[in-house]
Amino acid sequence: MQDFPPRTATFFSGSDAAPSPDPDTRTPAAFLRWVLGQQKALIALSSLCYSLWFLPMTLGPWIFGRAVDDGIVGGSTAALLGWATLLLGVVLVGAVFGIVSHTLVVRTWLIGLYGALEMVTRKVVQMGHVLPRRSPTGEVLSVASSDSDEFGALTEILARTVGQLVSYLTVAFIVLTMSWQLGLLTLVAAPVLVGAALPLLRPLHRRQQLERSRTSDLTSLATDIVAGLRILRGIGGEQTFGANYDRQSQSAKEAGVAAGIWQAVVEAVGVLLSGIFLVALVWLGTRQVEAGTLTVGELITFLGYGLFMVGPIRTFFEFAQKGVRSMVSARKAIAIFEQRPPWRAPAEPVALDGTGALHDTTSGLTVQPGILTVVVSAVPEQSSALADRLGRYLPADTEPVPVDGDDGVRGRAARRARAEKARERARIAALDEERAGHDWGVTLGGVDLARADLADVRRQVLVSDTGSQLFAGTLQDAVDPHGRLTREQAEHALRVANAEDVYDALPEGWQGQLDERGRGLSGGQRQRVVLARAIAADPPVLVLVEPTSAVDAHTEARIAERVAGTRRGRTTVVTTVSPLWLHHADHVVLLHDGTVVAEGRHADLLAVDDYRRVVARALDEEEATR
Repeated sequence: MQDFPPRTATFFSGSDAAPSPDPDTRTPAAFLRWVLGQQKALIALSSLCYSLWFLPMTLGPWIFGRAVDDGIVGGSTAALLGWATLLLGVVLVGAVFGIVSHTLVVRTWLIGLYGALEMVTRKVVQMGHVLPRRSPTGEVLSVASSDSDEFGALTEILARTVGQLVSYLTVAFIVLTMSWQLGLLTLVAAPVLVGAALPLLRPLHRRQQLERSRTSDLTSLATDIVAGLRILRGIGGEQTFGANYDRQSQSAKEAGVAAGIWQAVVEAVGVLLSGIFLVALVWLGTRQVEAGTLTVGELITFLGYGLFMVGPIRTFFEFAQKGVRSMVSARKAIAIFEQRPPWRAPAEPVALDGTGALHDTTSGLTVQPGILTVVVSAVPEQSSALADRLGRYLPADTEPVPVDGDDGVRGRAARRARAEKARERARIAALDEERAGHDWGVTLGGVDLARADLADVRRQVLVSDTGSQLFAGTLQDAVDPHGRLTREQAEHALRVANAEDVYDALPEGWQGQLDERGRGLSGGQRQRVVLARAIAADPPVLVLVEPTSAVDAHTEARIAERVAGTRRGRTTVVTTVSPLWLHHADHVVLLHDGTVVAEGRHADLLAVDDYRRVVARALDEEEATR
């Protein structure tokens, strides 16, 4: 049974866990209130334990002063022992609740951290391919890593601040009963000192926003470089992109240094003002002892409280700083969490028949059921766009919009820039909803895909394209992520994809570990494992986009033959110009400008000039390999 960290079931109403309300994304402040409200009982308990942890510092100086006055100055051993015993008891209470408060606050921190991380994961799953259309990958990763930690830190500093506030008010009450002048000084010191430092928080906020924006851009750049490293090496672009990363890294470092300087200034001001308060308290207390209005024990009490008050004041400064950082992180987070999928469930969904004909209105393509259809196009992007439509995926025709760019502007201009980006994200979202809200233009068995549940579409039509990735885990997880296959079925899928060498290369076989994105594999091995995963899923309709572009001709020939045999009797669409696939095709379709211009058998289409020109180069390459 799992009780920690608690499951976060946002963004899904029908999840296995009890669904929780989606976060409040109206404003950064509203989002932070929602985050804190998710564990308000635990934060309140942590605050209480903090207050008891601070009990020795809250009551200790007063008890010590009474012990001096009653026991030492008054010459009473019994009074001295009594006050000493009470002080010991207070210290023991503080020790016990110090351990308890630390345990609780770590729990709240981890809940805040992993809760945000799980919300990002659920949002990515919910949005799927739509999210990269609207938000940069670097921002999503930053929210899941650094920003989630900021939300966890906010829960800790809030509980500690509340505990320090209770101690501060208790101390103020004690000193007010002893000397109204010193009590007033103690009472107003914290708000006055914190208020004096507030003007410094605005430039700190601005520089932390810039740091966060540049770090996000750096993460996006690193992600793009890693994803395209093999291609960059092939064209000799490592140094160019490395230099770009170096420049962005230095820019992020400069922003981090600037933010660090301002944070150090805020902390230095806090220490300076706390020191001034302590000096003023000592000076005023000494004067009152000289005047006979304070006893020696009371002076010791005031000095102890003067030292103690440095802690709450610094905690209040730290709360202000972390609050600023959390607001910056919240602005980034709500830009991710406020996104909503464009798909809307039909009022009366119609079940799809995967054994029916597949028709695309835009291109005029009709795929007859139960056969292998190969789509040929001189422009690979047109074939990819067709595959997206067949799987009901939105086209990759938009650029994601960051929340805060490094525009070098501030103040009103910065607010206008953020508002403009928000409008652009809203425009993309509205465009997506408009596309997804009408008939899709692709029918399966005579039913438009928009009239069926999206989950039904995904079950009936599987699209495996060049962007399909491998996740870190075992080879078994990569081929059979849902754990539905027998060993014989999984081995058959590997054989069809000619990926047995991947199994042989892993010492643990099926339990052998693959790195993220399959980094330990060659490009051809990764592509074949992805193909094995698609074959193992065994969908009614399988769409493969350039499934063998990274393998040699002999391997490609074996794969084409095996896929054709395995998928016989089920609908299969392959987009490629390779003759090795065309030889096994039951039907071939030629696209020109995204429209079907010729179709038939491969041998018959060779008489068509446009078709022959598209496949001629591939035919020449095939002859050269023989």
